[in-house]
Amino acid sequence: MTESDELDYEALGLKVGLEIHQQLKTRTKLFCSCPAELTEENAPESFTRRLRPTRSETGDVDIAALFEYRKGRVYRYEAPRGHYCLVESDEEPPHPINRDAVAIAIAIAKALGSTIVDEVHVMRKIVIDGSNTSGFQRTAIVALGGKITVNGKDYGIQTIVVEEDAARKVGENGPETSYRLDRLGIPLIEISTAPDMHTPSEARDVALAIGMLLRMTGAVRRGLGTIRQDLNVSIAGGAKTEIKGVQTLELIDKIVKYEVMRQVNLLKIRDEMVRRGITKELIRMEPVDVTDVFRSTKSKVIAKAISSGGRVLAIKLPRMKGLLGTYVQPGRRFGTEIADYVRFWANVQGLFHSDELPNYGITQEEVNAVYKALGADPGVDAFAMVAEREDRALRSLSVIVDRVRQALDGVPEETRAANEDGTTKYMRPRPGRERMYPETDIPPLRVTPDILAEAEKLVPEPPEAKVRRFVEKYGMSRELAEKVVSDPRLPIIEEMIYTYGSSVQPTLIASIFVTIMKGLRGKGVDVDSIDESRLESLIRLLADGKIAKEAIEPILTKMSEDPKITAEEAAKQLGLIGMSREEAEAVIDKIIAENMELIKQKGEASFSTLMGKAMGVLRGKVDGKTVSDILRSKLRQLASSS
Repeated sequence: MTESDELDYEALGLKVGLEIHQQLKTRTKLFCSCPAELTEENAPESFTRRLRPTRSETGDVDIAALFEYRKGRVYRYEAPRGHYCLVESDEEPPHPINRDAVAIAIAIAKALGSTIVDEVHVMRKIVIDGSNTSGFQRTAIVALGGKITVNGKDYGIQTIVVEEDAARKVGENGPETSYRLDRLGIPLIEISTAPDMHTPSEARDVALAIGMLLRMTGAVRRGLGTIRQDLNVSIAGGAKTEIKGVQTLELIDKIVKYEVMRQVNLLKIRDEMVRRGITKELIRMEPVDVTDVFRSTKSKVIAKAISSGGRVLAIKLPRMKGLLGTYVQPGRRFGTEIADYVRFWANVQGLFHSDELPNYGITQEEVNAVYKALGADPGVDAFAMVAEREDRALRSLSVIVDRVRQALDGVPEETRAANEDGTTKYMRPRPGRERMYPETDIPPLRVTPDILAEAEKLVPEPPEAKVRRFVEKYGMSRELAEKVVSDPRLPIIEEMIYTYGSSVQPTLIASIFVTIMKGLRGKGVDVDSIDESRLESLIRLLADGKIAKEAIEPILTKMSEDPKITAEEAAKQLGLIGMSREEAEAVIDKIIAENMELIKQKGEASFSTLMGKAMGVLRGKVDGKTVSDILRSKLRQLASSS
């Protein structure tokens, strides 16, 4: 199945569930009094840790945590002063849970018709990838059930949770991973839906609707990194796959489509393996040392491995010819899937398989020699080989054997990471229930009437009511109002209208965000790089009468090219700082004087020509309507005096 093939999602039994994570706009972190904000200031203090898994209440160890531990990594934590404390460094017990964060979550639960718990109990979720110094993430259920209605259809809500955000990863150096502690502990809300979406577009629309609901509270953070979506995707006969870290809504439908494509293709590979009579017993771990084949190789990867004391080991994959080269997603083959596993489980890069050879400096003669050494048939069989230190090469080949055997079961349950092009890659095994156990250091928070009253003030206005208010109060067309309500920047649009709406028409402010910027984006202008403060500087210029609305597009374009300049600086560089009415009249008087013959011939019919000449000088400096009013007035005066 290729990207151009049409997918029948109903026939495939597609199910998609969402987990929407959004940072909450609280003053302090979830379990301490440190500010809930990031900082780029230098962090003079740091410390290192190694993490190991613990057993759950049942006495079991979570498989995902176990294998993160087996990587043997060291974690270094940058500790910016004023943005971490002993709680973040895991030297002090956490403080009671942030009531404001719970109130925001309850407000959202109310909007979704969820059942709010009587007491909020904190749990520990084992996470030992280094993103938390303690080796677990603290999380608490606030509400259960509920629904969201999108395009006339109800989608179930399963849980609403508050939890602490992870430390932010800032680099890797060999076995050491570096994190920064400013983000650790910032409150997050997690909304998990039922697997009620059955097409990629449904998944995108529901994610958009939940994101819009969150923004409409005015109590969530905005900007890159403050929201992410995780997807749970499965098809009939496939497996539930969790896809982590989707940061842009525009990618959701593509990611779902590509995951369906991947599962369909993996099932086809399974069926073909069965048709060829391949069994798990046939795929054996019988490595052969083929180092001598590559003593004079032109492959830089293999030559480097051998010169460093490594070996080239290969295994025969009977009757597998062509299957490793089968595409499962655009640009990703079954062999790529296997390589992802090898990188995760064995941390090896020098991996090759016969379906991609000759290539990478490996010649056909070398390929033939490997087939011969393995006693394999080039017309039927495949092989995989690894150039590495012998122990690591053996580990890698063992992983390959396990993954090829696993292919006979179809689609494995796993956690995958989203790539920027909508494809995904293997991240780790799916965690189990063994990762959860109670937090013993934090007392439960009883949901009292005063907390419910705080939450009630934050319950967002329903989208339809907001559309109606924009139409009635601000004179927007319904089409414009609907675009504003569905725009991710709704809170800043409302804030700009509230602040500058008395000086700038609210419809113009709204149009800047949902029409003008969209048009520029379509022309390839990177308007998304312009942050909120610089957008506000543009609207302030309009409010102060320093620029005309015709200057908006060129100023936005200029600001997109230089991330450091304000709107006023861009306007000055472009020569678009506005003229006073008196200055505009002087320009128009000059144009009239230069075109008296035309005016005598055509009278007021000369308006269009003169208006074009005037705007050629005044565009972006004086509002077009003002220019029109001045010119018409002067032409009438001339007509009445002649």
